[in-house]
Amino acid sequence: MSLNTHHITQEEHNERLDKVLTALNEDASRAQVQAWVKDQFVTVNGAHQKSNYKCQEGDVLSWEIPEPEPMEVLPEDIPVNVVYEDEDVIVVNKPKGMVVHPSAGHRGGTLVNALLHHCQDLSGINGVMRPGIVHRIDKDTSGLLMVAKNDKAHTSLAEQLSNKTVERKYVALVEGVIHHEYGTIDAPIGRDPKDRQKQGVVEGGKNAVTHFKVLDRFEEHTLVECVLETGRTHQIRVHMNYIEHPIIGDPKYGPRRTLDLNGQALHAKELGFEHPSTGEWLHFDSDLPEELKQVLEHLSL
Repeated sequence: MSLNTHHITQEEHNERLDKVLTALNEDASRAQVQAWVKDQFVTVNGAHQKSNYKCQEGDVLSWEIPEPEPMEVLPEDIPVNVVYEDEDVIVVNKPKGMVVHPSAGHRGGTLVNALLHHCQDLSGINGVMRPGIVHRIDKDTSGLLMVAKNDKAHTSLAEQLSNKTVERKYVALVEGVIHHEYGTIDAPIGRDPKDRQKQGVVEGGKNAVTHFKVLDRFEEHTLVECVLETGRTHQIRVHMNYIEHPIIGDPKYGPRRTLDLNGQALHAKELGFEHPSTGEWLHFDSDLPEELKQVLEHLSL
């Protein structure tokens, strides 16, 4: 187990310990973090505290993530919004709050658990923990995701991602007003040296390119369409923060809560790819989540 550390910032002052740790460990649920605290994997200034401890600016959090026990991924009867399905691929519209695949912090309740109940034939290339998963979107990002049902399809879809021929368009509501109509953010992304729980634009990072287009402007916010040329971890979230227009509601890179949203205002709206067997171009579009629609309606008043 590796030791992680974090210094409590002014913005995190008086926040509960379990809430801060959950924000720092995106793949862990709050219940999982509370278990770490209870099992004394977490210290504050070298001492063990309870989950409801109110963090103080300057506190030093230290925690170890316990090694996951060997686990079997089980089918679970969870509703899943299947947009398209044939013998090779499934396209789903993932809701905000659902983790894509099981991990140490999420043993169940994931998209993979739901898909294993929905169908038994998923690609095995990514192993038992990530069957069928070719790409993923963050827990609190909603939208379209393609899943491979066999290894041939998985190889084809993965190659299309690598060759940058998959069309992936996201819609995001960001802080501040962007005055130009279009833009390209070409900035390498890697682990943030100041905070190992974050990604950042860093020298020597992996090539990362995001194109954006303004869809609408409000008094203090902008609605943008983002097109991924590459697919780095948290890419859109990191890039929009880098140009000082962070995504609203983003717990890791965004401003403190400014609008009534549960999680970041980021939706994977469009997805296009070549069918692995037929070669036909498939394109899918999805509605914005109702919560985001309501916020946009409010901003338009």
